[in-house]
Amino acid sequence: MRTLSPPTTVCDELVNNRATALLLLVGFPEPAVSIVKSVRHDPHLAEIMIGAPAGQPEFAEWATLLGDDSVAIPFLRYLPERLSPLGVRVETALRERLAEAPSFVAFEGHDTVAVLADLLRSHGADRPRIAESWPRVAVEGTRGQIQFSRTPGISVWQWASTPTKSWIRIRQNPTTSESSTPPERARKL
Repeated sequence: MRTLSPPTTVCDELVNNRATALLLLVGFPEPAVSIVKSVRHDPHLAEIMIGAPAGQPEFAEWATLLGDDSVAIPFLRYLPERLSPLGVRVETALRERLAEAPSFVAFEGHDTVAVLADLLRSHGADRPRIAESWPRVAVEGTRGQIQFSRTPGISVWQWASTPTKSWIRIRQNPTTSESSTPPERARKL
């Protein structure tokens, strides 16, 4: 984005490269809002698919800032049908503080801090010890138990869900050609 500013330059680059999809891996509200508006109003990009893997469309401001330009943008949302007991407590606290329902990003943030705090509490700030300890992480998250594992030959990540637990596995071999897609239940587009 540092080299493609303003958003109209992004549109030119999309047209020049015959792009068929645009993934918004940028900040919100800016530059995401400006990019979406520019793309939606560029007649050369009428057929382009816009996706928001970071979940920006879940924010209440999304529709307010973009109006009709905000529709038909799939996004990832990692919320199970039921939150864990910790998730319910976190949701209540966040709802009181925010005066609205928290987005999945708030739960992601809480869980990230919980994992990092557990690692630092258990292993100190020694980077090699932390690196070695990832497979032993077991932290209660807002959406279930969080654990990491190293699985040879697996390229991306996996989310498996049972009635009582949600599992996220971070895969360590990004050079393999094997791809992985999370189960349909974990992906809500």
